[in-house]
Amino acid sequence: MAAEPSNEFKRKRAGSIDPQSSSEYKRSRTAEITGSELHHDDEFYFEDGSCILRVEDTLFNVHKTVLSRENSFFRSMFKFPTGENEVGMGGDDDNPVMLTGDKPSELRNFFWALYALPPELQSISSPDADLSRMIDIARISNKYSFRSLESWVLTVIHTHVSRRPSPLVTSIDPDEYTFSKIFPPDPIGSPGTHQLVRLMRLAHMCNHDQLMGTIINIFKQIMSGSLEHAYLAMALADELDIKDLRGQAYLEVMRKAPIVKASRADRIIKTKKSSSSQDAANPTTSLVSRDTSPSPSDIEDSEQQLIVNPSQQLRLLSGYYRLSRTWDKLRVNPPHFDHAPSCSATWHQHGCTQAWVEFWKEKTRSEAMMGLGLADVVGRIRQIQADYNRWGTATYMHLDCRSAARRSLEEIAKKIEEALPDYFSHGAELG
Repeated sequence: MAAEPSNEFKRKRAGSIDPQSSSEYKRSRTAEITGSELHHDDEFYFEDGSCILRVEDTLFNVHKTVLSRENSFFRSMFKFPTGENEVGMGGDDDNPVMLTGDKPSELRNFFWALYALPPELQSISSPDADLSRMIDIARISNKYSFRSLESWVLTVIHTHVSRRPSPLVTSIDPDEYTFSKIFPPDPIGSPGTHQLVRLMRLAHMCNHDQLMGTIINIFKQIMSGSLEHAYLAMALADELDIKDLRGQAYLEVMRKAPIVKASRADRIIKTKKSSSSQDAANPTTSLVSRDTSPSPSDIEDSEQQLIVNPSQQLRLLSGYYRLSRTWDKLRVNPPHFDHAPSCSATWHQHGCTQAWVEFWKEKTRSEAMMGLGLADVVGRIRQIQADYNRWGTATYMHLDCRSAARRSLEEIAKKIEEALPDYFSHGAELG
């Protein structure tokens, strides 16, 4: 008896359908591979759409005429030729255009902007507008080259966050932000801080200087009272190479956390004094240098460990060294100022200079000065400025010279603040 022919050599019956060529099979295989079931978006899967896009497990069906506006990425893609009987990319659910690195919610907000009517677009400019939606629109517009939409929404975002008081500042509660225990840090439990991080990355990606300047100023405002936000700003400045933020962020971290671990020598010289100024100058939060993320044992050792990489630790140590040397020079050489002509023409000049030198010596040795860190040059100069403004007029200095000395203090403080990124740079970066 002849052997039964194998299944693969059996002829197909007329009119039979190859199960492996059916759309149901393709969709089930796709779901099996991706581990999720594909579904149509409730809002932007139009029956008369002409281009199907897939983001994660969501299918969008929108119109080519809408996607082809301006010189967008999609307009260029639609110019690719297809075979005569071939279903082009995006032609049906089985051949969608795959968009990677995006979320369905981002595309949904982007399509809302593309299809919105003028009255709907006006709502996005209101004080109560959804900032997250605006960020999504700007990011997707930038990624797929919708330049006019990107420019418009970035202007709206900048206007929104530049209000006084800024809604970003009022929405941020430092107590709600905790360390994420990973590097770089990620905001946990603070929606306002999370939006601030997204806006900084957006401004950097879109090369929007005005928005970047505003976000940097907001960071400087909130990190002065929050170690967590200073640490986050430091990480972002390194990630995005933002020089205007890096110096101030490193200074705040250096002010608020010791940059070396405590040793037995520290315990030997430790005193029993516990004044508020001493607590401020010797915070308990420590920096731990790691090449990678901390291990669980590292996390359990301290709830207030800041994980820094070797490059960051080197910058902190370099900044501490350079700023300490700068203060050593300033301490013995008060800032120079030119005497007023009326002072130079009289015998007052010598007494004027002597009064300024005596004032400088007294204030650089004051108790308030000792409560500040040795490398906190900016803080020390600001303290001297405050003391100088309270000095009154009962001093042996010409009135015009007093104004000149005040300007010299402001100039040197500004000069050091502008040079902070260079202070916190290691040798390889300077070379």
